[in-house]
Amino acid sequence: MLELFPASARIDNGELVLGGMRASELADGFGTPLVVYCEDTLRARAREIRDAVPDAAVFYGSKAFPSVAILRLLADEGIGADVSTLGELAFARAAGIEGEQLVFHGNAKSDGELHAAAEAGATVVLDSQDDVERAAAAGVGRVLVRVTLGVEADTHDAIRTGHHGSKFGLPPDLALRAAERAREQGLDVAGVHVHVGSQLADTAAHEETIALLAAFARRCSEELGWIPGVVNGGGGFAVRHVLDEPDTALGRASQDVAQAVSRAWDEHDLPAPRLAFEPGRALVGR
Repeated sequence: MLELFPASARIDNGELVLGGMRASELADGFGTPLVVYCEDTLRARAREIRDAVPDAAVFYGSKAFPSVAILRLLADEGIGADVSTLGELAFARAAGIEGEQLVFHGNAKSDGELHAAAEAGATVVLDSQDDVERAAAAGVGRVLVRVTLGVEADTHDAIRTGHHGSKFGLPPDLALRAAERAREQGLDVAGVHVHVGSQLADTAAHEETIALLAAFARRCSEELGWIPGVVNGGGGFAVRHVLDEPDTALGRASQDVAQAVSRAWDEHDLPAPRLAFEPGRALVGR
């Protein structure tokens, strides 16, 4: 069972020890219930993906566990923050994360959230039709267009996000128009964003989505004269909760997605984009 626990976990005289601290000592000092994180494990996970895709931008999906201390630790490892609420944004800024290290999401963003994202210099993900004008009015500078390409990920229905009819993102025709309108509004449309679901044990859905996304990027080139310079592949990489679940290596999974982008963009004769990822639970194991 210890392989499901942080790297520093061990059993000493029948008691769980984490980072050199006995579970009973932690409970006495902090009370229960208690969530304990191992710094060495967090840093190892961060370095695994940074080493696997060194040229990619990585943003921690902070909804997995919003914590200023964890955000600060991950920032120290070169990882930014993906946030979707004013609270998560405040945590990220308290951890010193702003500007291009910050991505703001949400399929029902308020004007206040857009203004706060603009003030922080965050990249805003356009997730609905009315995001375009409201983002421009709020003073947002840099945006990504989230495209929903109809891929049915092999995961629980409640955590699929890339299928037709998803409340997240825009189908290709509407995403194309959103990119066009955003450019007309003077926004810096840096690229595109996709996310197909959560707790994915392999990258099959990512790779299927990337193939469709490359065809969308070709349409952007042909119809708008614009080629997405950034491809944000989202996150969704699984973690192991019980022994009979597969162990998904974060580094290997991110490399597989990066290679899928390279292949798909080559097939459509497109210039290589800058890659980005947004792992959440895969970094903090929740």
